[in-house]
Amino acid sequence: MKPYEHLAAFGTLDGELRLGGMPLSRLAARVGSTPFFAYDRDILDARVDRLRAALPRRIELSYAMKANPMPAMVQHLAARVDRIDVASALEMQTALDSTISADRVSFAGPGKAPAEIRQAVAAGIIVEIESTTELERVIKAGEELGLTPRIAIRVNPDFAVKGSGMRMGGGPQQFGIDAELVPDVLSEYASAGLDILGFHVFAGSQNLNAAIIAEAQRRTVDLVSNLAEHLATPVRYLNLGGGFGIPYTEKDQPLDLDAVAADLHALVDGPIAQRLPEAKPVIELGRYIVGECGVYVTRVLDRKVSRGKTYLVVDGGMHHQLAASGNFGQAIRRNYPVIVGTRADTPVEENTTVVGCLCTPLDLLGDDIELPHAVIDDLIVIFQQGAYGLTASPTAFLGHPAPAEVLV
Repeated sequence: MKPYEHLAAFGTLDGELRLGGMPLSRLAARVGSTPFFAYDRDILDARVDRLRAALPRRIELSYAMKANPMPAMVQHLAARVDRIDVASALEMQTALDSTISADRVSFAGPGKAPAEIRQAVAAGIIVEIESTTELERVIKAGEELGLTPRIAIRVNPDFAVKGSGMRMGGGPQQFGIDAELVPDVLSEYASAGLDILGFHVFAGSQNLNAAIIAEAQRRTVDLVSNLAEHLATPVRYLNLGGGFGIPYTEKDQPLDLDAVAADLHALVDGPIAQRLPEAKPVIELGRYIVGECGVYVTRVLDRKVSRGKTYLVVDGGMHHQLAASGNFGQAIRRNYPVIVGTRADTPVEENTTVVGCLCTPLDLLGDDIELPHAVIDDLIVIFQQGAYGLTASPTAFLGHPAPAEVLV
């Protein structure tokens, strides 16, 4: 993936990257300081529209807020998606403060505290159960509140998904109840006063291989169909997970969404309609929805040459964007797409390394990349920054100010 491919989505104006219809320097002046994250509504909406056009109409689209919990982002997406998935009490409150109704919110993740579970049960949120301990806590909360908890069983499948950035299913996992144990769990808790809506299977994230995703979805439907035989009521909620990836480096090829969608059409019209006719199938996406709509903008503070190597030292770094530095679970560090946003139409002239302002050699945002000749006060832009940016980074390290976030 080349930087100019991203320029095609954002566009340029007066030789600068365009965000929200205005040149980058004008946006930076309005924000008032660098670094900052900017998220483009038009690109965000185009991605949701693309998903809606490709996926079966029966599929419900859920936004995994962990990807980007910025309140303005969540408010915007609440009107565009069918559901929101949260992973903490704060994310839960952010979802409840939006226009989406509580019964369209799900709460997933291991280690849910009793107080968080009580909040979710009180609000009528779907609690996705990761263990029998959580089941006991949900039951207790329901008894104390005089409510019937709405839950789904998260299943750790008996298969793994190859090619995922992070494997979250198959083998031993902190996520979900092992598939082979689910029938006994359903039997044991059949009369526990729970409204068991269905199941959630999420096997892996950041996958760019349509065939692998399709296979995982087929196996998920087969697994859930078998588990449904042990459920006293029909399955009404079928969360197929997501895991759709986005390209971050030159070697990455974008996911073939049409191929994934074609398989989903076959699943919805075939096995799901036949074996789970009352189920509402859900695709839960975070990174794929918001990842490509965002950029991280940071200003050049210094330009120096050390033994023949040119460095651009910027006022941002890994404390805001850990993933771009290669320290967010990457086995091999590769450069994210980077441009000089204030010289977006200028031909590349030199080989440069972009580093942040932290006292560690790990603070590396672009290593030996080709850029136009950049000078102090130029704005460096890193693409693919809509997901797992600010909130997935060590913002307190060295005490630098937090960056702004804007939805434009």
